[in-house]
Amino acid sequence: MSGKTVVSGHTIFGINSSIVITTVLIAPILFTIVAYPDTFSLSWNEGRGGFLFAMAFIAAELVGIKQPVSQKKFFVVVALAALTIAYFVALPYGLRTYIENGTSTYHVSLKLSWMWMWDFIIMSLYVTSSLVVLFGKKWYKISSAGAIYLIGSAVILSLDAFFPYDSLGPLQVIVPVYLQIDQGVINFIDHYITNVGPANPASTAVPATAKGNLMLLNGLHGPFALQVFWPSAGVHSMIIYTLVMLAFLLKMEIPVKRKLIYFAIGTFGTVSVNIVRITSLSLYALIVTTNVSEWEAFHSVAGEIMFLPWLGIYLAVVMYVESKRISRLRAGVAKDASSSPPRP
Repeated sequence: MSGKTVVSGHTIFGINSSIVITTVLIAPILFTIVAYPDTFSLSWNEGRGGFLFAMAFIAAELVGIKQPVSQKKFFVVVALAALTIAYFVALPYGLRTYIENGTSTYHVSLKLSWMWMWDFIIMSLYVTSSLVVLFGKKWYKISSAGAIYLIGSAVILSLDAFFPYDSLGPLQVIVPVYLQIDQGVINFIDHYITNVGPANPASTAVPATAKGNLMLLNGLHGPFALQVFWPSAGVHSMIIYTLVMLAFLLKMEIPVKRKLIYFAIGTFGTVSVNIVRITSLSLYALIVTTNVSEWEAFHSVAGEIMFLPWLGIYLAVVMYVESKRISRLRAGVAKDASSSPPRP
């Protein structure tokens, strides 16, 4: 796409181009924060909290890049941002009702997941199309994590809308495995570390018993039962991890073997985080409270506050390790070149 360049020394209108581009890309998110602040729950299926993490991914990849942008491309993206903001403006003026009416037409099982799904679809279309306009066919090598995160979130919300609870069998298979591990960890803690079981010391009951997708707890505040379905087992975090990690590794110029190693380590780490999250939810009911509303409040944020920091830290570690490796390789090449005898 041609057009007059508005970049001078990697600036747009006298401002660092990466900052301007990032600001335009996240403008619809900033608008929703101001217009609908009460919708930013951290829970993946209870609001727009995922927008915050998408914004962080976009900023992390774009701030600091030096990429010339033509005037035509820049204003196309500004127009796309305006259209996306118009979608969010229109929601309380009948658009949300129109979307909600689609639940009966398309036989949607969970209305809220359906409603939030469209927000993420619109945002993923906007961010992806804007990146394609700005950077062309190689956009995924420059900034893909934010777009991939939004697309993954839309996919998961659509699965939850149409196949809630245990209706999607293949994704439900992992739940009993996680709960068996949770049972073992809880009972180990109770037996060897600290009492988390029944308040009555004379009781012989164990604090945790897993049966299929049920976890029966008997803790310091009485009995509590958990029925776990695939979204709560961290399947959605594994899907998000897979998409983001593949996009991240795709743009890295490293051997395929190293990419596979990094992916495998990250997969093990994500599974571990999911186990820690499920265990923490059980311990919360065993030690802190069996009040359902208080437990739900913790449950709604536990996944994101554990998984997304882990993902960000792991990606940062991979980048740090690879940058160090490349620096050592370059230093070794330079040393070999300087030590080589001059040609006659």
